[in-house]
This record gives sequence, structure tokens and C-alpha cells, in this order.
Amino acid sequence: MSIRTKQNLAMELSKLKGFEKPSFMLEQYATPAHIAADWIWQMAMKGEVAGKIILDAASGPGIIGIGLLLLGARKVFFVDKDIDAMNLCIQNYNVLKDEYEVGEAEFIIEDVSLFDEHVDIVVQNPPFGTKETHIDKVFLEKAFSVAHVVYSMHKYSTQKFVEAIAKDYNFMITDVWRYDFPLKAAFAFHTKPMKNVDVGLWRMEKR
Repeated sequence: MSIRTKQNLAMELSKLKGFEKPSFMLEQYATPAHIAADWIWQMAMKGEVAGKIILDAASGPGIIGIGLLLLGARKVFFVDKDIDAMNLCIQNYNVLKDEYEVGEAEFIIEDVSLFDEHVDIVVQNPPFGTKETHIDKVFLEKAFSVAHVVYSMHKYSTQKFVEAIAKDYNFMITDVWRYDFPLKAAFAFHTKPMKNVDVGLWRMEKR
């Protein structure tokens, strides 16, 4: 069995478990299946999935990395410092591994700053930095140090920051996709059942 369309990919990803008890401080919001599917499909159209070794940084339940494996990635490193999130990621991987032939997965419970492998590509939807200041900068700096191609999602309002840090590390922004990222109410202070956040997905390549 194989994934033949973006809609088929989104459907499979929608079956995966999301955060059961999201952490407020870690800003844990799983990437919605339709956004993850579009992200992965864009990568596949560029020939950046099949046979590649990829780091899924702050992987959470593993939506992005598992989608990449479904489309033929050779290996994905799933890195997250939250053990509960990693357990969810492993469960999700095992469910789809029984149905599809997928590549290798390595699950690492540690802060992403400690990751020291070199990979073809980094994908990440890191915390937006609203709870822990500059945490998004930590993720980008690590990504730039371990791969020549980086896909990173941030609030679109931080565009100037992303452009500046990419330039500082001699990375060129080649593509930007923009999404309405739906955040379901997960904490007591949320007054609406859903709100959309304007996010951008930046593709950056080493000059």
C-alpha cells in the first residue's frame, strides 16, 4: 500500500494521535494534518523526501516525520525532550509501520541543542517563543549547523527575524508558504474553542 495523493496523505496523518496533555510552557500544538500534508508534499515535489535522512526537531507526536517516512524518507530522527510526546510519537509510528513499508526511525529524548548528527534536511515546527524567549532562535541555530536545507515554521509576524538569522548564517530563503494554523483550546485560559494563528513555513538553503 502506498500514498498516491496529498489528500490521501492528509487522511492518514489525521488518524494519528495528538498531544493528550499539552504543555503550556513547551507550547505544544501538533501540526494539523492538512498543513503537514501540504508541507510534506511541497518537499516531495522538490525531490527532498525519498531516500533522504531527516531530523524532525521538537517532533511532538511525529506528524511531520511520519508523513516523510510514508513518502519514502530513508531515515527520520525524531527529537523531543518531552517523554510523553515521544511515547505518542512511537505509538503513531508503530501504527502506520504495520500498514505501510516505511524507512528507519530513531527516537531521541533530549533537548534539540544536544543533537549532533548531520542530516540532509531539518524539518521543525518549534515553539513560537512566546513562553520561553528566543527558543525559536535556538532551534534555527541548531538546524543551520546540522543540515544544508531547513524547513521551519514560525509566526508570520516574525518574518524579519527569520530573514535576519538566515542571512547571519549564510542561508538563503527560497520559498515561504503561509497558513492559518488552527489552535484548539487546550488550556483553562483559552476562551474560544478554536483560533487561527497566521504562520509561515520557510525553506532555507545554505548558500
